[in-house]
This record gives sequence, structure tokens and C-alpha cells, in this order.
Amino acid sequence: MVVVVGLIYFSIGYTGFVSTQRWNGFILTPSEWVGASNFQTLLGDSMFWRALGNTAVFYVVTFTTQTLIGFVFAALMHSTVRLRGLYKVVIFVPTVLAPATMAPVFRAMFANNGDINSILSAVGLDGLTHTWLSDPRTALGVVMLATIWQWTGLTFILFYAAMSQIEPEIMEAARMDGAGNVRTLFSIVWPACRGTTLALATLGLIGALKTFDWPYLISPSGLGGATQFLGTYIYQTMMQEKNFGYAATISVALLVLALACGVAMSARSRREGRR
Repeated sequence: MVVVVGLIYFSIGYTGFVSTQRWNGFILTPSEWVGASNFQTLLGDSMFWRALGNTAVFYVVTFTTQTLIGFVFAALMHSTVRLRGLYKVVIFVPTVLAPATMAPVFRAMFANNGDINSILSAVGLDGLTHTWLSDPRTALGVVMLATIWQWTGLTFILFYAAMSQIEPEIMEAARMDGAGNVRTLFSIVWPACRGTTLALATLGLIGALKTFDWPYLISPSGLGGATQFLGTYIYQTMMQEKNFGYAATISVALLVLALACGVAMSARSRREGRR
């Protein structure tokens, strides 16, 4: 355990050291000490702020959509629905699939001659056909759709487990007091799932900051920043531009953001727990 923890903090410390260097990543090439110059560059880097803005939009849209869909599915599975076991499997399956296996499917579906445009044309909606993946206005939406498709199953499972912890006596008392399904859902079930929602918000935020696979696999060019995220920007800076020092600087900024968000979410969770 000491070795593992030591490696983790050594890696963080070494990344911080590299962030103060100008280095192309080759071992035989000496690095040059530049101090805080990389961080000054970061503050004025429009692509960094564009990637951060995409991350914020991505987080708000995916978290909100996954929460709503997952909560509704979980509530439905707790009602008298036939074949509930089958539905649970169907909803959860995307969570265990690797993005590398499904990204080609999404790229084919949203290609110019793909299924989405074919379906729109078949139902007479030719005006809605679009170059989804090459248009900066829609490519980010496809990335968010793929993410929602994959992770809604996990949201559903966590909400389903939280709802299973609600005492049946509480639900029966609400029914005896005349509460309908909607009133019961928003007055009893939703408040009981508040802790799960906060946990999902924290996981979703950390996941959004680390997002790399879907945007890289679906829109590898970044479309001039339209589908650029912090993770893809770090990769581009390090592997394509061979600027390891600046890539480490972005990584340090990402670490600071993740820690700050994690601390803020934990504080919020503790306040909710004391209520």
C-alpha cells in the first residue's frame, strides 16, 4: 500500500515538475526550466478555455438528462411492470460496453449517408438531414448523446437501489393519506434519493473533467475546438505537438479543478446529511 500511494504522489509531483519545463518528451533531450511561464500561457490560451466551456456544457446536459431518465426508469421498475428483469438488463447493458466498440456504430449512424439521415429522409423530413459529425454545432451533441446512452444505466441502477431502501410502511402511510403517484414520487421518493443524486453529481463532474474516449473516438479532429475537452487537449498537446511541459501544465490545472470540485461537492453532501 505504501508503494502504491508513493507511486501516485510521485506521479503527481513529477507532473508538477514537468509543468515548469519546456520539454519535447524525448529522454535524451534536456528540458529547460521555464518556471511559471507555462501557467501564464495557460491563462491566455483560448483553446483551454474553450475546452473548459465544452466540459461545463457537457456536464450540465449529460448529468441532467441521465438523472431524469434514470430516476424515471427506476420509479417505473418499482411499479407493477411485466418483464422488469429483462428491462433492467436492457437498460444496464450499455454501461458495460467499451466506447471503442460502440464509437464506430455512432459514427456510422450519424454519417452523411448514415441511418439517422436515412430515417429522416424516409419519413419525409429531408430538411432535417444534416452533416452531424462535421458540423461544430451538432458534433458536441452527438458526443453527449453517446455518453448519455452509455451511463444512464448506471444512474438507473443507483436510483433503483436507493428506492429499494425506502420503508414500505412510509409508502403505505402516504397512500392511506390519499397521496397519488406523482405526489408520492416528488414528496417521498425524490427526497429519499437526494444523497444518491449528490453522489451522481460528484461522479458526473469528475467524469466530465476526465472525458476523453467518446470525443476522441467520435470527433478526433476536435473541429477547431467544438469537441475539444481537457483530456483531448492534453493528448493533442503532448502526443501531436510534443509539448510535454505545457501538457503537464494543463494536467495540473485539471487536477486542481477536480480537487476543488470534489471538496465543494463533499461539503455540500455533508450539509445535506446534517439536515
